[in-house]
Amino acid sequence: MEKVDVESRAARARELFTAGYNCAQSVFLAYADVFGMDAKTAALATAPLGGGMGRLREVCGAVSAAFMLSGLKYASADPQDKAAKTRCYTVVQELAARFRKENGSIICRELLGLPAGADTPVPSDRTEAYYRRRPCADYVATAARIIGEKLNEE
Repeated sequence: MEKVDVESRAARARELFTAGYNCAQSVFLAYADVFGMDAKTAALATAPLGGGMGRLREVCGAVSAAFMLSGLKYASADPQDKAAKTRCYTVVQELAARFRKENGSIICRELLGLPAGADTPVPSDRTEAYYRRRPCADYVATAARIIGEKLNEE
């Protein structure tokens, strides 16, 4: 796999988020071309992961997208390939640890300082006030940078 320009991918993920894509879509779309995936399929496949998985406020969508991208490089389609499963799960745990170290958590509600439990399924309107009070664009850029660095390692 050819090396990626991590900083331009992180900037692209941030741009996608501010254009209206959810956190997961933004990170995944920033790298979809690396794996030969078209933008529409990438956006549809990651749409349910926004807001910590459908606004359940669980694992951050940006982190989930980084995990999905790692699967495209480190996983195997063979369900009996235990070594590949181990390698993939090791990478996921590493990515989670790196994101957690930088941000304190990988859980959406904790990152946003929200109370326990699911949120309304209705997405927030993307206004200037939304972007001022939500650090999500930063989390998206961080997740995109972390997965890019990992993809460049091997």
